[in-house]
Amino acid sequence: MKHSWLRSSMFAAAVALAAVATVRAADPPRMPDGKPDFSGIYTQPATVNATGPRGNLIFNADKMAPLKPGAESLLYEARNGDPRHDEPRAMCLPAGFPDGMLYILPIQIVQNAKTIVIIPELQRAARIIPTDGRPHREGLEPTYYGDSVGRWEGDTLVIDSVNFKRWILDDYHYTDPTKTRWHSDALHTTERLKRDGDKLLYQITIDDPKIFTKPFSQDFVLTLRTDWEQLGLLEYVCEENNRCAGGHCRAPDAK
Repeated sequence: MKHSWLRSSMFAAAVALAAVATVRAADPPRMPDGKPDFSGIYTQPATVNATGPRGNLIFNADKMAPLKPGAESLLYEARNGDPRHDEPRAMCLPAGFPDGMLYILPIQIVQNAKTIVIIPELQRAARIIPTDGRPHREGLEPTYYGDSVGRWEGDTLVIDSVNFKRWILDDYHYTDPTKTRWHSDALHTTERLKRDGDKLLYQITIDDPKIFTKPFSQDFVLTLRTDWEQLGLLEYVCEENNRCAGGHCRAPDAK
């Protein structure tokens, strides 16, 4: 009886130690201030549990909120043959956000106690996001990437972005040859990032009251690639012929 009790106790202790080890193994690396360390180079976001009509790194039809009456013309714009409209990046115009975050190139995150910097390899368009509790800036003109501020909710980083100019929402234009998909200047995004081992769980909520009846969210996952650290992000330069499609200038281009 005594030996049986001893064996049971040893087994229970071993299970408990294994559970503690598992928890510790899953615990993310941390900064000196105790916040999770997101620093590193990651793969592009990959859609989680995708269903319904979808393409490469776009918002899935089954995730999107219903449109407001008459708002379809705001969300969808017919292609017109002008790359400035149909694919602005072809003319070296900014990808903007959230489109630039969802592109098929790596993403690097640099972190300190007061700031998170998210740098997509695409156009090297760094987003410098304060995490010290400051409010949004006021009096700024709307921009392609909006004005972003961050805060911590436990181990989850929450990034709130406002003050966008109207621009392309995602890469829908690569799945539909007839139209592009845009957001309005009322766009408000909320990103939630959480480290899970070598994965970065990324959720973005789109709130565009001019287009959708309510906010909607979609989940993505990025994978940390420590083997890419030595190479780093590659240089991305887009300048040549950025005013004239295919090198053929029109009268308005010369002005």
